[in-house]
Amino acid sequence: MNAHVGRLAGELSERGHRVLILAPSRSAERVRESRRELRAVKAATGGAESLLAGTDHGGPRVVAIGEVLDVPGAGGRRTRALPVDVARTLEELLSRVPLDLVHVHEPFAPSASSTALRYSRALNVGSFHAPTERLLSTTVARRFVESFFGRLDARIASREDTAELMARHFPAEYRIVADGAMKAEDDEDGGAFPRDDWASTVSEVEAIYRELTARRHEGSSDVALRRRLLRRRLIDVDLHMHTDHSYDCETPVEVLLAAAKEAGLGAIAVTDHNEISGALEAREKAKGTGVKVIVGEEVKTAEQGEVIGLFIEEKIPRGLSMAETVAEIKRQGGLVYVPHPFDRMHAVPDYEHLPAMLDEIDAIEVFNPRVAIGAFNEEAVRFAAKYRIVAGAGSDSHVAQGLGSVRIRMRDFNGPQEFLQSLRDAEITTKPSSLIYVQALKFLQTKATPAAARRASRDRRVRRATRGSGGGT
Repeated sequence: MNAHVGRLAGELSERGHRVLILAPSRSAERVRESRRELRAVKAATGGAESLLAGTDHGGPRVVAIGEVLDVPGAGGRRTRALPVDVARTLEELLSRVPLDLVHVHEPFAPSASSTALRYSRALNVGSFHAPTERLLSTTVARRFVESFFGRLDARIASREDTAELMARHFPAEYRIVADGAMKAEDDEDGGAFPRDDWASTVSEVEAIYRELTARRHEGSSDVALRRRLLRRRLIDVDLHMHTDHSYDCETPVEVLLAAAKEAGLGAIAVTDHNEISGALEAREKAKGTGVKVIVGEEVKTAEQGEVIGLFIEEKIPRGLSMAETVAEIKRQGGLVYVPHPFDRMHAVPDYEHLPAMLDEIDAIEVFNPRVAIGAFNEEAVRFAAKYRIVAGAGSDSHVAQGLGSVRIRMRDFNGPQEFLQSLRDAEITTKPSSLIYVQALKFLQTKATPAAARRASRDRRVRRATRGSGGGT
């Protein structure tokens, strides 16, 4: 495998790609040298990006990311080498160096490759070489390994039997690309692997790279629109919230609008579950309040989780396929906004579904304070970054007290086109909030209070909200 990686990296470098090889080393001196080099580039002009300088002329740079430790096996034999002290170095490198792709080889844990997959914010390609079944990865740790393999945007197998083995345990498409190093070993005459065959191998890998990078979203080239928006005032926006038109929320529209104004929000997106009436009511009642309302709906699809349509005017029925739901949002001239992806506590779009709808996604929610496990939000950040999808955020508030717990500072806008451009240049800010507190309030307002008491409470809250806003409109 090492011979294959070295030859592939060298050929890619000769073709003009800037290439880094990150690998553990048994040489303590080489590791120290790499660490000195990393410390030096931090202070250099261009920072960590300077590591890529000069690596596009046939000479990829090799960075020794840590020492390895051979673990004694049965009978005193030494088994596979485990990386030691590589996670911190890999995290720093992969978060600082602007990479388009990270190509990992045999990314089974524990290894440098699996660690790289954990910290990568680039498009990820995984190569699998040996047709060897790894019992730990396919049995005890299968769910864990499967979740990390979900981050692979393309998978390569060097042999047919390797592809069959991997597809049996971790179903996906595995592209067969010949492994030059292995073929050289199998050559009966012991000769070098022919250069023209290596050229073919590298070309196939390049084609995969091009396919992936072509799927990234392009930024707006409308310079005039951006200049126009720069003259607008900055406002705070919350893109995800509910009213009592949602089955699981007891917040009246009037209370929501009063809370939004008190929180200093300049615009909100009302996104009730499978319903649009609350958003339409909020838009009408918000007139003259200084709070702009985006009409939205959080639609439950048949089997692929939820998706939000923003700037729509008609209710979209639940239970359609994701493709049908997205098509209906687009038909209405709306924007496709993916809420809380990767939150495995709910049925949501994830790595199984999102790649198929990349071209249709306008924005993705990268922070939702109601997501119980922070790593799920981080996964959304990583996905949006590598595909260059516009990032959004919202409180997903089901109680007024949660409104504005995350906000987007962006230029004021009119309509979906200006909104999307403004969101591209926006800044997302969060503030500490207690998930337990807001979930408890939601429970008290919905499940724990009798219907008659909920109605009385609602009337009192509406009176207070409308009295505070001068009666509303």
